[in-house]
Amino acid sequence: MEFSIRALAPQGAKTGCLVLGVYQAGDARAPVLTRAAAAADRAARGRLRAVLAHGDLRGKAGSTLLLHGIAGLAAERILIVGLGEQKEFGETPFREAVRGAAAVLRELGARDAAVCLADLKVGRRATAWNVRHTALGLRDAFYRFDQLKTQRKPPAPVLAAVTIAMQGGPVTDQARAALREAVATADGVALARTLGNLPPNICTPAYLADEAKKLARQFKLRLEVLERRDMQRLGMGALLSVTRGSHQPPKLIVLRYAGGAKKDPPLVLVGKGITFDTGGISLKPAGEMDEMKFDMSGAGSVLGTLRALAGMKAPVNVIGVVPACENMPGGEAARPGDVVTTMSGQTVEILNTDAEGRLILCDALTYAERLKPDAVVDIATLTGACVIALGHVATGLFANDQKLADALRAAGDDAWDRVWPMPLWEDYQEQLRSNFADMANIGGRPAGSVTAACYLARFAKKLRWAHLDIAGTAWKSGRDKGSTGRPVPLLVRFALARAGR
Repeated sequence: MEFSIRALAPQGAKTGCLVLGVYQAGDARAPVLTRAAAAADRAARGRLRAVLAHGDLRGKAGSTLLLHGIAGLAAERILIVGLGEQKEFGETPFREAVRGAAAVLRELGARDAAVCLADLKVGRRATAWNVRHTALGLRDAFYRFDQLKTQRKPPAPVLAAVTIAMQGGPVTDQARAALREAVATADGVALARTLGNLPPNICTPAYLADEAKKLARQFKLRLEVLERRDMQRLGMGALLSVTRGSHQPPKLIVLRYAGGAKKDPPLVLVGKGITFDTGGISLKPAGEMDEMKFDMSGAGSVLGTLRALAGMKAPVNVIGVVPACENMPGGEAARPGDVVTTMSGQTVEILNTDAEGRLILCDALTYAERLKPDAVVDIATLTGACVIALGHVATGLFANDQKLADALRAAGDDAWDRVWPMPLWEDYQEQLRSNFADMANIGGRPAGSVTAACYLARFAKKLRWAHLDIAGTAWKSGRDKGSTGRPVPLLVRFALARAGR
């Protein structure tokens, strides 16, 4: 799908489908037309108002009405989309309107479309925000993962081109930059979703390393892949303990994007890459264990973010660190009660082998120190407890630096990829006490997501560090089962904000 942005009078748009917005009116009145819809209505000699007067569309946010062959308008089809109450119009109704329009466009035979929503006033948001979320919403709706099916549904006609139409004067450089950012971000989200959706017999640690190699070739990035012997030499006893039961060799992927000044210290993103998690000896229940292929979503989000930043040539230095392995049972698998020595030299008593993410991340965080980062953010599907705490709306945010936490939260709000701050108080550390090692790898059921973050904090004392627990947001279950690609939009916005963008 190709995107463009330009000043365009809606009445003269020669396109397969023209998307116009209307606000919901109270009582029995017809919906209120936006400026673009009113201009189109004048050219159509009041035909749009006449159709809306019949009450087929009340204007609820995301509702749609499709019209064909309206005299006076150059477009083949007119798609009217509801924006909700005008006095309550804001970010949520805007995004619902884009989703509603995208759902219809996905099923149409139109080869191109012009969308007249981006210059609406959305609270205090600038036009660039509208542009980004219009493009991201459309790309999200058109994502498909069916490459492993032998009998695919007959494909609908592909919407090949979308014009984001502006009526309020010439298109600004900020709006054009926002569109470039959105397209690159959407490419990164799509990569993260596809990696998450791939089955674990395909998406192995070696497969993730190969994907990193493809990115390195495509965007001229620096890549280093550490093998088992390298991890042994570095003393990564925690990471290696997780992979002992698997026949798949572990990989530590280090991918560098240098878009900023050489003197600028990098942002380091550490992504949990458990390509399948059985729980190890502490075996998970069989129900829904297939979803543990999504346990590498942190790794996918790191690769997706680097793809996005490199694709838009962002002026930032970012390094992705991905510890990748499987967590399997077997004769050589780690046992509850084992004590391992981490790369930092600290010892850990493994009380539960299903708390493996923190074991690979702690060694990756220690490794990140040698990269001399300005800040480190780890991303992990770490705890079911975070799902209980926050559900599937917000990602859990833990940080040892308040400015870093505030920046991540602001980026999440801007990207509509939201996070919620969680405590990281010293009081919780007592739950990790061990009689036989420096610490245990679990702290019991109370505040499980907090104690997991507190465990990681012990390995991040020399870092400006934040931890994103994406267990509730990285994928959906049920009928819509699949990866969401979160938190790529958040990470992209955060990285760009650091560069003043």
